[in-house]
Amino acid sequence: MFRILRYFPIVLLLIVSPGRANAEPAGKLVLPESTPSILDHIYAGRPDLALPEIHQLEGQAPENPLGYLLEAEVEWWKIWCTSAEFRYGMTMARHHDKAPGDQHYFELTNKAYNLAEAKLRQQNTGEMHLYAAMADALTARLAAMRSEYRASARAGVRARENFQEALKLDPTLADAYTGLGLYNYYVDTLSVLAKALRFLMGIPGGTKEEGVKQLERGIEEGQLSASLARFYLAMNLFNYDQRYEQALRVIAPLAEKYSGNPVFQLMQGDLNAKLGRRPSAEEFYHAADKAADELPDAECRAKMKQLARQSLEALQKK
Repeated sequence: MFRILRYFPIVLLLIVSPGRANAEPAGKLVLPESTPSILDHIYAGRPDLALPEIHQLEGQAPENPLGYLLEAEVEWWKIWCTSAEFRYGMTMARHHDKAPGDQHYFELTNKAYNLAEAKLRQQNTGEMHLYAAMADALTARLAAMRSEYRASARAGVRARENFQEALKLDPTLADAYTGLGLYNYYVDTLSVLAKALRFLMGIPGGTKEEGVKQLERGIEEGQLSASLARFYLAMNLFNYDQRYEQALRVIAPLAEKYSGNPVFQLMQGDLNAKLGRRPSAEEFYHAADKAADELPDAECRAKMKQLARQSLEALQKK
């Protein structure tokens, strides 16, 4: 049962179901001017540049959940970096042991959720439902990596309700479609037993094909999650479907835009290795090793260089 439950945090937090009316006029998120720059710094692997801008944003708008969500995203990528491992020819963060820094992460997600809920008590908006859902999604993400499946599922159920409300109130919130795309993709990867349990619990089904289309919409239209949607679409095509050529096409623009982030260079190396393109794989692994030298966090820098070495060693054994 618990092996099955480990998949449900991902599934539950991304469900979008019918909701109540009382909608506001639709329109895209109105984001602070610094948001694109902050996102660029996050995906470039430069938390040292992102955090000052985030703290300024939090100081200017302390009641806005967005700043705390962005700070939690910075912390997430630190956790991903230090938890990543090279196994089965692929670098991925599969498990995270509890660490002192986790407390700050959860404080950020809880604060963002509580601020969004306070705003919703004043006015029912798709924006704040989206932010509340994102806060719970971030909570569920780390809880699942720590094997805290019940806590992750609880956060996921609550996130489902807020993703639903966000899209009901404003269908233009494409960042919620990123979540729906991930749900539809993941639910189609469950084992037969897990799918039977999903049916008994009344959780809607989905297909990878539909999920891919929705993730592509998130890539094209998402204001906050476009890069995240691209990364996880490539990761899923790689990990679940072994569609290496397609995954490489998906990740390439992200790796090109953020060439200093070794995470994306390692993925390109892994995909080329799977495709039997040894010279290209070596090139990307060396690029990852070089890019790691510029990472500001010493622990992450050491881990990325270790992963680049392990990847090269595995390639040489083929």
